[in-house]
Amino acid sequence: MPDYIATLAAYPPGKPLEELERELGITDSIKLASNENPLGPSPLAIRALTDHIGRLHRYPDANVYYLRQRLSRHLGVLPEQLICGNGSDEILEFIMRAFLRPGEEVISAAPSFLMYGLLTQGAGGVFRPVPLKDFRLDLAAMAQAVTSRTRIIIVNNPNNPTGTVVHRAEWEDFLAALPTQVIVVVDEAYIDFVDDPEVPTGLEYLREDRPLIGLRTFSKAYGLAGLRIGYGYGPSRLIVYLDRLRSPFNVNSLAQAAAVAALDDSEFLARTRQLVKAGLAYFYEEFDRLGIRYLPSQANFLLIHLGRDSREVYEQMLRLGVIIRAMTSYQLPEFIRINAGLPEENQRFMQAFKKVLGFAA
Repeated sequence: MPDYIATLAAYPPGKPLEELERELGITDSIKLASNENPLGPSPLAIRALTDHIGRLHRYPDANVYYLRQRLSRHLGVLPEQLICGNGSDEILEFIMRAFLRPGEEVISAAPSFLMYGLLTQGAGGVFRPVPLKDFRLDLAAMAQAVTSRTRIIIVNNPNNPTGTVVHRAEWEDFLAALPTQVIVVVDEAYIDFVDDPEVPTGLEYLREDRPLIGLRTFSKAYGLAGLRIGYGYGPSRLIVYLDRLRSPFNVNSLAQAAAVAALDDSEFLARTRQLVKAGLAYFYEEFDRLGIRYLPSQANFLLIHLGRDSREVYEQMLRLGVIIRAMTSYQLPEFIRINAGLPEENQRFMQAFKKVLGFAA
């Protein structure tokens, strides 16, 4: 076994909600730890799932034909510029396998999504994280970090776990500064929550002669996290190589049907965005009143500075039936991350948070 596999650390997943309740002897807990959609799945997706259950004896469509056709119309790109995966993570893995050789470099920000470093190491690459500047991606420093061995550079916009974004002017300067051998991967898992007009999308910069690949997911805004369905877009000359790495049935038939239906559910998407925006506004007001530092977010989650050990706060909140994310694995030991939930979940979080941190009720 190569050393880069033997020393690979697994992604730190949380325990199932039911198991946590059983271990702690609690019931009716709430989970604000995984940036999931508090409204549940899109209703149109649920209807599509019900309609397709009777066809589970058939293999899925290996070409993901209908979803790619629907995405083509939705995004204004060609079907051959699209690839679908078992979550957007799988597409990122395809990118690593296709374009990265052992010993070559991947650049990203730190802290950012943990899978970037894990997938790089799993492919035998060298991961080179560039520190954030004021909790934002430092695109100029990332461009300056490029060497002759750099093959991939990943931009998480909005960035997880900070919720911060890059803006158009700095993005265009960044693209112009990169050599042609570097593939830019834009992870837009949270792009559906952005309301800042100065935030660019990778779609605006998609060209057949530009090595740029965008990643998106149905897990967050559309509430389909349990089905593991994501997609990527990019020049067809690059997508064709990624497509060769797909197993024939990598996207299951229920995920395909639900995703097609969810794209038609504009009402659900609007409700989700409105709920998130109201939830974040509630948290801002409460934390301002308590004097708690946080980062204003363009995503559906919030990074909060506690000034104390986040693991300790996590454990105490857990015993009150509120599941949050301690950010120790992101090298932010005094921070927690929560996603916006239903109004009653947000209020319950604040009640538990005040109790744990010693604020008056």
